[in-house]
Amino acid sequence: MGRRSILIATGWVATAAVATVIGLGAIRLVGESLTGTPGGVRSAAEIERALASPEPAPTGATGSASAPPGTTGTASAPPGTTGPAPSASSGARRGFATDGGTAVAECGPGGVRLVSWAPAQGYRVRDVDRGPDDDVEVTFQGATREYELKVRCIGSEPVAVADD
Repeated sequence: MGRRSILIATGWVATAAVATVIGLGAIRLVGESLTGTPGGVRSAAEIERALASPEPAPTGATGSASAPPGTTGTASAPPGTTGPAPSASSGARRGFATDGGTAVAECGPGGVRLVSWAPAQGYRVRDVDRGPDDDVEVTFQGATREYELKVRCIGSEPVAVADD
C-alpha cells in the first residue's frame, strides 16, 4: 500500500467523522422535536392527577340523523373522546361524515353554520358555504368522485339533507 492510498483512506475517514459530527450536532440542535415526546415526559403523579380529574360531560347532540345518500352516520368525535363543546351563544352541534370528508355544524339564532370541515385523504374542499344561513354545504372533490354535504336545522338540531 503506497503513501497515496494511506492518505486517501485517512482523508475519507476524516470526512466521514466530520459528517457524522455535523449530523449529530444538527439532530441535537433540532432536539426533542424529532426524538422527544411532545409536551415532555409526564411523571407518574401527573398521570394520576390527569386520570383522576373528571371528564366534562359532552354537551353536543350525538346519534343518528337523517343522512342523504353518500353520507355515513354522524359522529361528533373519534371513539373515546368527547365532541367539541359549543360556545355560549350556540345551539346543538353535530358531526357528519361522508367518504369525501367530515364536517361539524351547529344550529344557532342565525341558522345553521359550519364550525369545521376536513377532506378525507385523496379529496379536497372544492366549495364551502359556512353560513349562518337556512342551509350550509361543503363539497369534497376527489379524482373520480365528488361528495356534497348539505346541512339544515330541523328544530334546533343540525341534520344532513339531500341536495335540492
